[in-house]
Amino acid sequence: MDPDGVLDAAMRAVRGFAGAHVLDIGCGSGFHLPRFAREAARVTGVEPHRQLAAAARARTAGTAGVEVRTGVAQRLPVPDASVGVAHARWAYFLGPGCEPGLAELRRVMRRGGAAFVIDNDATRSTFGGWFRRFLPGYDPEAVERFWFRQGFERTPLTMRWLFRRRADFEAVVRIELSPEVAEQVVAEHPGLEVDYAVNLWSREY
Repeated sequence: MDPDGVLDAAMRAVRGFAGAHVLDIGCGSGFHLPRFAREAARVTGVEPHRQLAAAARARTAGTAGVEVRTGVAQRLPVPDASVGVAHARWAYFLGPGCEPGLAELRRVMRRGGAAFVIDNDATRSTFGGWFRRFLPGYDPEAVERFWFRQGFERTPLTMRWLFRRRADFEAVVRIELSPEVAEQVVAEHPGLEVDYAVNLWSREY
């Protein structure tokens, strides 16, 4: 996922991680936490699923300055005005309905801090076409209007998936998409690379 570092470069152009308290909302198994910890003063991962939170704790065991909390976006387990950089990567898909989580962001962000939300751009790219096939009722224009109303700025980006083995590509497709769409994609898409359009939504507080 994003072997060229397109997303990191775009975030750093807005706000770097050095010396900040970084909050990773929906951190999953903690994939990004060690990378944040190399620069941040402190890193907190929040994950609602207990098994994934446990995996994140195992991944970051022994990494100084990293804490993983089991919790949800609408009740973030961090103090008021304590976060310098917030990161939510594919944790918010649908825009409307995220208001309680965004209210929590306003509570926890420090003055001058920045929040990043990374989301699919379903209007373009190979993966965008697959995503629309998977969720035909998804309205990307409505989602974009939502984020603009919330005061976020949009940076459209194109990254890529790049796999070493075809079996890995097929496994990830079957995780990301419904069984029916996944089998169509596996049959029609050759090779080990996929172009993938995303929106980086950012807001300074």
